[in-house]
Amino acid sequence: MVLADRNNPGIGSGLIVLGMGKLGGFELNYSSDIDIVVFFDPDAGILPDPLDASETFGRMMRRLVRILQERTADGYVFRTDLRLRPDPGSTPLAVSLDAALIYYEGRGQNWERAAFIKARPVAGDLAAGENFLRLLTPFVFRKYLDYAAIADIHSIKRQIHVHKGHGSIAVKGHDVKLGRGGIREIEFFAQTQQLIAGGRMPALRARRTDEALAALSGAGWLIPEIATELTTGYWFLRDVEHRIQMVRDEQTHRLPTTEAELKRIALMLGFADTAAFSTRLEKVMRIVERRYARLFEQEERLSSAEGNLVFTGKGDDPDTLKTLSAMGFERPADMARVIRTWHSGRYRATQSAEARERLTEMMPSLLTAFGESRRADEALLRFDSFLKGLPAGIQLFSLIGSNPALLSMIVMVMASAPRLADIIAARPHVFDGMLDPGLLSELPGAALLKARLNTFLTGHQAYEEILDRLRIFAAEQRFLIGIRLLSGAITGREAGRAFTDLADILVETALAAVTDEIEAAHGHYPGGRVAIMGMGKLGSFELTAASDVDLILLYDYDDAAAESDGAKPLDAQRYFTRFTQRLIAALAAPTAEGVVFEVDMRLRPSGNKGPVATRINAFAKYQAEEAWTWEHMALTRARLVCGEKTLVSEAGASLPPSLPIARTSKKSPPMSPRCGC
Repeated sequence: MVLADRNNPGIGSGLIVLGMGKLGGFELNYSSDIDIVVFFDPDAGILPDPLDASETFGRMMRRLVRILQERTADGYVFRTDLRLRPDPGSTPLAVSLDAALIYYEGRGQNWERAAFIKARPVAGDLAAGENFLRLLTPFVFRKYLDYAAIADIHSIKRQIHVHKGHGSIAVKGHDVKLGRGGIREIEFFAQTQQLIAGGRMPALRARRTDEALAALSGAGWLIPEIATELTTGYWFLRDVEHRIQMVRDEQTHRLPTTEAELKRIALMLGFADTAAFSTRLEKVMRIVERRYARLFEQEERLSSAEGNLVFTGKGDDPDTLKTLSAMGFERPADMARVIRTWHSGRYRATQSAEARERLTEMMPSLLTAFGESRRADEALLRFDSFLKGLPAGIQLFSLIGSNPALLSMIVMVMASAPRLADIIAARPHVFDGMLDPGLLSELPGAALLKARLNTFLTGHQAYEEILDRLRIFAAEQRFLIGIRLLSGAITGREAGRAFTDLADILVETALAAVTDEIEAAHGHYPGGRVAIMGMGKLGSFELTAASDVDLILLYDYDDAAAESDGAKPLDAQRYFTRFTQRLIAALAAPTAEGVVFEVDMRLRPSGNKGPVATRINAFAKYQAEEAWTWEHMALTRARLVCGEKTLVSEAGASLPPSLPIARTSKKSPPMSPRCGC
């Protein structure tokens, strides 16, 4: 490492240590920890290889933290917290300047804007630190006071709602920092107005809370009387906070719950007894609460009937964990960690400020709905998987926020139907169909489904494109039928018919695409005709969401023809075998878009031992002379799905009751490949 001045190693090093919170604002408590964030410039020139910067500075920071907070016989220096750095769950202890600026420009959150009001360089390259803060000024202090900026600033209040607390102001056990009328409300009262006006009025960018209140008063943003009240209340509450921490050197902000312990605090503050102290404390907190409430009286609260819901910042809020537990979540800490991931902007759906703001607004109703389900934790984790795959979230969050029925439907899927939830998570585009206002009021019939599929395929001519569109359409429509069934909008019988209608249309469309593809490569086979026979549940209109399709491909051709007429001619057997293989692949080959349907062709003559395609005359002869009883039974559910009309008519003549059911052979019948009988 090459330093510009070994006596002052920070100069020109590009290593920036910023003090945040009360350290940055010269307001540390008696037992405060210190919040720092560390950035570095890899091109500062002190390292031989800039690529080693992240590893080198990260190692230095781990050593620094150990020196500061390691407990020895002589005690420790300071508890140290680095979780205010960008996206602390996925970034190293020291973050490069370029990465930090990109993060704050694109994903910086409201609470981070407020936190950087107090930021100041405390170690390392102080000049570089000041320059970095200048570069961050447009992020912290917006230049124009437009509507979007105001809404963004107001969302801070919803995100950092913990300091509102719940219930009435008390003395015993009250949190003088985070509770109603506490220190945080005064800090936030000042910071919010600094963010609103600080872009145009640099004088308001004070780090200390009392200086900020004075600056707001001097600029006419705050009535002097209110500034005086809040400043006086702030220092009184800070004095109380110091005395609480002096008792056991603990980083706590809660007043004792016993009379004896409370009396100790009162005497330390110079009061004659607890009654006098309680009277003064309640008066101060009520003034603070009233002023704070008026500032945000038009704003919605980020809370539920049970209590706080706060997922901003660096760690778990204890009251929020209690709220989640009361709502019905079995692992509140794990759920809080998942939700903080949403707010951090790690997912594409939550990277925009507008999306995070909408998510914040809908969070109480969203968590209440999930909490009321029987498997709240599992449902929330499935919703997390869904969000992870969404390309954007603002439209979804806006829709959910204004449509309680849609929210109920999503929760129902996530909590009650793991298979449908997995489909949403793997292919978020299927969710688009849920936005149809007629989803639950109508079940599209075969004609309407076919029209929708034709529209969906418009403009796609290439074979692979058509197949991918078929897979997308199949996944979406199966999902929507499942939603209707789950919600009770249709019966199981209606669902079976709907799944079958969908399968018929998809098989027919795939058959047409395969026909075009085969003829393009091998030409048309003279007199060639193809028909698809549906067996099992496909034949009897009883498909389920997880059903495969049982198919038999029948064909016929002109006996006088020796081969197809294309550039790569094939004889009849190879031509129709390849045709069938292409059809199976078109329907069942797995791709990034999934499959159309799993295909089973074991009900064809001779099962797996026979050819995949069967000529119509061979099929009729087999059924009349060789088929087993179970094969005749299977034909009772057979149905011609699609194909060339004349061949369909001929194949229909091969179905019961025209076939003889009795067998003349004395051989024992083979085991059915399907029923095991």
